[in-house]
Amino acid sequence: MAATHLRTTGFRHVLRRQAPHHSPVFARRLTTASSSSQSSARTAVYATAFAASVGLFAVYYYDARSAIHRYVLTPVLRRTFDAETGHKIAVKVLRSGLGPRDPVQDDERLRSEFLGRELSNPVGLAAGFDKDGEAIDGILNLGFSWVEIGSVTPKPQPGNPKPRVFHLPDDAALINRYGFPSQGAASMISRLRARIPKFHETKDDTTAALKPGSVLAINLGKNKSSPVESPDDFVTGVKTFGPYADVLVVNVSSPNTPGLRGLQNRELLEDLLTSVTKARDELEPSPITARRPRLVLKIAPDLEESQIIDIADLIRKSSIDGVIVSNTTISRPASLTDPNKSEMGGLSGAPLKPRALQVLKTLRAHVPASIPLIGCGGISTGADALDYARAGASLIQVYTGFGYDGVGTCRRIKDELEALLRAENTTWKAVVDESVQKLSLTEP
Repeated sequence: MAATHLRTTGFRHVLRRQAPHHSPVFARRLTTASSSSQSSARTAVYATAFAASVGLFAVYYYDARSAIHRYVLTPVLRRTFDAETGHKIAVKVLRSGLGPRDPVQDDERLRSEFLGRELSNPVGLAAGFDKDGEAIDGILNLGFSWVEIGSVTPKPQPGNPKPRVFHLPDDAALINRYGFPSQGAASMISRLRARIPKFHETKDDTTAALKPGSVLAINLGKNKSSPVESPDDFVTGVKTFGPYADVLVVNVSSPNTPGLRGLQNRELLEDLLTSVTKARDELEPSPITARRPRLVLKIAPDLEESQIIDIADLIRKSSIDGVIVSNTTISRPASLTDPNKSEMGGLSGAPLKPRALQVLKTLRAHVPASIPLIGCGGISTGADALDYARAGASLIQVYTGFGYDGVGTCRRIKDELEALLRAENTTWKAVVDESVQKLSLTEP
């Protein structure tokens, strides 16, 4: 028994000597390694989650239909900055290439025709948003088929003193007295040239917009320092921008340049239309489109019926290709409630629609079906657009509604319009054709 006890004791002693010895330092190293491994795993998970979140947000942000644009970003921009600063920020974002896009192909029901051009939809953006042609492609990416830049004046000018733009949110309206602030023709021309691909090939359907199913219009303004009655600034604009536009808009209807609206009077307008059409007809075909630009007149909504009839008579006798109805109004409807309603300048937005629509109907009745009209004034829904089509407009333009509802405005109007047309089992072109034929002046 004693021998057995000694052998057992010795065996245990040997085991103790052979057993590994874990020092406190070694234990701490094991704990640290394990903790480091877990921390790395957590970091990888967090990084993956963050990357996925950023990716999903980017997809959401770049979709112009996303609610964040209408209900968060646009209201924050409007409430954080004054109206003009918010306007400039919006232009810069779209210019940067970081603006949202309309990812949806236009429905066939929305196809439109304008002066022999087939457009993917009838919704355009009016002049006044991109005054200097900085964000043409960013705007086209939002789904507009018709982008009108300007007004551009031959020489640079600062416009009227600030503040000169005022929101009327209670009335879904805007008052501006910008007064044609413009970087001038040279600045815009440099941007237009920079858009042209190095190896540009002109095809039958090529437009100055450089995007299928779309057109580019340039709104021509008059320098404040130029003689009021002279057409020279407009003639200069035609010669300068003719090669770079599908459409040139002769703007004689802004209320913010002294004497400009006087050019709508019969004698002065007759001289102006003769001068600009002559200048256009003398142009060589555009190297971009192989065509000369179309000329469109933009008129005010404040004209008397007799003035509208006079203008219609001059249009019929001239080579003007179409008319935009209308610019902003100097009237102040009794329905206005916003405190800014007393500001001087041109009023646009929802309160303008009844008057603009009436002027369009009057003009439609006094010009033949061969002269297309473009409706502009208080359009923010598909139903608004359809009202203009039924009044005889071939296309429509938005401005103030775009400022209030943000980058998804065009897609939303198109979706609403498509749903209305589908419910009636018709198309935009069919509605326009029927209205124009029924409401236009019958030529002898």
